[in-house]
Amino acid sequence: MTDEDAVAPSMKADLLRYLQTGRDAVLWKLDGLGEYDARRPLTPTGTNLLGLVKHLAGVEIGYLGDTFGRPFPDPPAWMTAEDGPDDDPQADLFATPDETREDVVGLYRRAWAHGDATVEALDLSSVGQVPWWPPERRDVTLHRVLVHLIAETHRHAGHADIVREGIDGAAGLRADGSNLWVEGDGWPAYRDRVERAAREAAG
Repeated sequence: MTDEDAVAPSMKADLLRYLQTGRDAVLWKLDGLGEYDARRPLTPTGTNLLGLVKHLAGVEIGYLGDTFGRPFPDPPAWMTAEDGPDDDPQADLFATPDETREDVVGLYRRAWAHGDATVEALDLSSVGQVPWWPPERRDVTLHRVLVHLIAETHRHAGHADIVREGIDGAAGLRADGSNLWVEGDGWPAYRDRVERAAREAAG
């Protein structure tokens, strides 16, 4: 066994742990919300919580499925050639009225399971192809794809955190630990402090 072989399992575990932390954070942002708040556009560009979940499901299905020749079983209609992104580039960014929250969350969880099985089956040095990337960058290792997925998932977890805060003030990383240094009634005083600093700096 080489040193690389010995390190790979723990490196895989680290990468999957960071990916799973982001996955869980995104789903937690739906907790306690009614259908309208879970789906409604919350920014001028239409960012919505259930749409973020749907988008990330598609991202995982692509990067940890097709990229490595491991197609996802029974993909949803919006991912097929007939009804997919070429016909509606926003299809993965919001839930239609006939897609239930359970449908979208269930798809995301199935995407996790499929992706985790890919990671388990392959070496981090295994090479796949991302067909939607430019030709000069299409060949990728599993390691690179996992780093990409962690970055994308946590980016969207940040989006979800901000838009959820705008709905009802709920914020933080997870239910059992917000990872925020201010809690409860301390936020107005902190916000006022930031406001005063900004006004002073602006003259």
